[in-house]
Amino acid sequence: MAVLIEMQSLTAAYENNVVLEDVNFTVNDGDYIGVIGPNGGGKTTLLKVILGLLKPVRGKLVFNTAILNRNATGYLPQIPTGDVNYPVNVLDTVLSGLMIHKSVFSRMTAGDRKKAEGVIDSLGLKAFARTPLNELSGGQLQRVFLGRAVIGNPKLLLLDEPANFVDSSFENDFYEHLKELNRRMAILMVSHNVGAISSHIKSFACVNRRLHYHPSHEITGNDLLAYNCPIQIVSHGNIPHTILKTH
Repeated sequence: MAVLIEMQSLTAAYENNVVLEDVNFTVNDGDYIGVIGPNGGGKTTLLKVILGLLKPVRGKLVFNTAILNRNATGYLPQIPTGDVNYPVNVLDTVLSGLMIHKSVFSRMTAGDRKKAEGVIDSLGLKAFARTPLNELSGGQLQRVFLGRAVIGNPKLLLLDEPANFVDSSFENDFYEHLKELNRRMAILMVSHNVGAISSHIKSFACVNRRLHYHPSHEITGNDLLAYNCPIQIVSHGNIPHTILKTH
C-alpha cells in the first residue's frame, strides 16, 4: 500500500502555543481514518498542517509527490465557507472546486460542466442543480460542499466534523457516499462522535497534543485512557456503551 503523506516528529504551534507535539503519523492510499480527541486537542490543526495553512515549527511533513500534492487534496471544512444566502446555485458551487486546478485566466469548459453534473447526480442532487444554496436543507447543502471537495478527483479527502451540518435523516446516506469515495481516495475525517463513525471508518487517530494511531475501527474507553484521549463514547448495538470518568 502506497504512502501518501508522512509526518516525522512534527510539532505545530500558534505563536508560542504548541498544539501538536512530536507527531509521527502516516496516511496510506485507501485509508479511512477517524480523527478524534478533545476540543482544542489539535484535530483541526492536523488538517491545517496537511493543507499547508500552518507550517510546522519542527519536524517534517513529507508528501508522496508521485501520487499526491496539496492540489490533489480535497477539503470539506467544519463550517462551509461563503455566504449561503449569496445567489449561487448548486452547479456553480460544485464547479468552483475545479478552480484550484486552473490558472487565473482559465474558463470553465463544457467538459467541466458535464463533470460537475455527474458529481451532482452521484450525490442525489440532480433535481437541484440550478437551485440556489439558500433553498437547500442542511443535508443537501453538505452534499453540495462534498461535491465541490471531490470534483477534482483528489487522492486524499479531509473532512472536519462533516456530520455537524447534516440533517439526521441524511446522515447515514452521507456516510454511504463517503464509503463509495473511499474506493478511490483516502479519507481523514475529524469527528467528535466516536460511536457514529466507528462503523464506517477503518482506523482511529487519537489527537490530544500528541497523536496515537489505533489500527482498528473498534475502540474502547480503556484504549482512549491509554492514549490520553479524554472524550466519551456513547453508542449502542455491537459497540459497547461507554462513558469515561471525569479527567
